[in-house]
Amino acid sequence: MSEPEFVPAIDGYFTLDREKPELIGTRCTACGTYFFPRETVRCRNPGCGATTLEATPFSRRGKVWSFTNAGYKPPEPFITNADPYKPFAIAAVELEKEKVTILGMVVEGVDCSDLRAGMEMDLVIDTLFERDGKRYVTWKWKPVSQG
Repeated sequence: MSEPEFVPAIDGYFTLDREKPELIGTRCTACGTYFFPRETVRCRNPGCGATTLEATPFSRRGKVWSFTNAGYKPPEPFITNADPYKPFAIAAVELEKEKVTILGMVVEGVDCSDLRAGMEMDLVIDTLFERDGKRYVTWKWKPVSQG
């Protein structure tokens, strides 16, 4: 049996590099403000409003700002492989360079009791669900201590 095709669950939000994935955001070339998800029309900074924006890869490491769990099944369009539904941790991670806080699932096996504000996290690409011979992947956060 062949391995499922590896595809993003959301196009354009991250690279598919399994070793060094990156979130793709926007940087305003006028004021330097970063945005995620990407912006294509104008700077969201209320004091700027410039239209010169560039897609930019974001840092892969940051620190937990806050966290919680998804103790209930999120509504559609969220899809998961777990049946019955299995709760998972969610972390808001502030990126080192950009100082932007990105919300994302935490890798399986790490729950809220394992997380602490200020702990370092790495960006990884992991399976969200599989369907019709495709493995749909998304970004997740993994504690640096897990290597």
